Amino acid sequence: MKKHNFSAGPCILPQEVLKQASESVLNFNNDNLSLIEISHRSKPFVDVMENAKRLVRELLSVPKNYSILFLQGGASLEFLMAPYNLLSINGKCGYINTGAWSEKAIKEAKNLGETLIIGDSSDRNYNYIPKNLNIPVVPGSEGALMDPAHAMIIASEIGFPVLIKAAGGGGGKGMKIVNEEKEFENLFLTAKTEAKKYFGNDEVYIEKFFQNPRHIEVQILAGKNRVVHLHERDCSVQRRHQKLIEETPSPVLNNEVRKDLFEKTVNMVEKIGYMGAGTVEFIYEDGKFYFLEMNTRVQVEHPVTEMVTGIDIIKEQIWIAFSDDTALEQSDINPRGHAIECRINAEDASKNFQPSPGIIGMCHQPSGFRTRVDGAIYQGYKVTPYYDSMICKLICHGRNRSEAIQRMNRSLDEFVIEGITTTIPLHKKLLNHKKFIESDFNVGWIDKEKII
Repeated sequence: MKKHNFSAGPCILPQEVLKQASESVLNFNNDNLSLIEISHRSKPFVDVMENAKRLVRELLSVPKNYSILFLQGGASLEFLMAPYNLLSINGKCGYINTGAWSEKAIKEAKNLGETLIIGDSSDRNYNYIPKNLNIPVVPGSEGALMDPAHAMIIASEIGFPVLIKAAGGGGGKGMKIVNEEKEFENLFLTAKTEAKKYFGNDEVYIEKFFQNPRHIEVQILAGKNRVVHLHERDCSVQRRHQKLIEETPSPVLNNEVRKDLFEKTVNMVEKIGYMGAGTVEFIYEDGKFYFLEMNTRVQVEHPVTEMVTGIDIIKEQIWIAFSDDTALEQSDINPRGHAIECRINAEDASKNFQPSPGIIGMCHQPSGFRTRVDGAIYQGYKVTPYYDSMICKLICHGRNRSEAIQRMNRSLDEFVIEGITTTIPLHKKLLNHKKFIESDFNVGWIDKEKII
């Protein structure tokens, strides 16, 4: 049996899952079976599957008579067995949830046989190491904090307000703003509890909280031969630290600032020896950048970068994992136009973003020139309350920002999802708001103003 391991980050296979995987393989009773591990958030996972179908046989020399078993992390078996995810590549295809993260699990997974890891599989923490790499960083703790008393000392040294963040994941989970000392211990313990619940890891760290920042991130592809950047994304339209709208290029940066940002980012990634696709995130306030964190995976918002560059990031990620090198030169990357992404969530924004599970009735998705929908919804699809509320993403590209906004407005008008409530009406209001049109906002905009 030939086994390969594809992962957006570390390969995650705890003991109980290894047992489950072995039993499932035995149930296939097929010597012609390849195991493929793909660990992604649900929506990038769709992109991985699309590329895996095209590339896996060529890159891994899997014969046509082989079946492929996909193992996917970060979701339950119930979700993975949904009809959309039961994909087949010339034969049987099944799914197994890979569960929680652990260094021991990485070693256990490699004991299964031949592995190929997409993303960085080391135990380095990319939230902390850049402090020695000549890049401005957000003042914060040097590592994970477990003891509330020690954490309080660190927070006092940084100065309130501070932000407590989960070390094991993002999306606003395990993240708390502490405005004054008397709130600290309670919010610190709450953040640890949330982090454990959502990521299986209660480690948190602390950093300075900025009052009026923009969230700017740089997409990179790194191989042993070189590191290239795919320019920046602006992800400053957020609610409670959860991104709602992303765009590229950022409307608030000039070419001089971009050049400095890209040079520092590439230099940092080269020095840490990272390989694969990744995103380096920054806080931008008062004309200054501060390193926030590095996401060692493909992010939800990667399609806006693909739209302006014409580069398939997932394909390049798989190629780096296979060859150790990136096939791209920096001169190959020449963005054109402007792209915007709206995350469509099953939530009622008029009721404090109350989740809206249910069965989708009529479902009509927009189409047309430079319009893209990433998702897995269809008429009859059941949206459960157990997982991330994002059900799809709508991405539009234009010659400039005004055209991209116009195309997104048209596409949102065309988008029909009945049976559940979605954030489509919210996106319409945001896109036509004066502050969005003039790009006069920061990450706290929606939390501070009553938009809907």
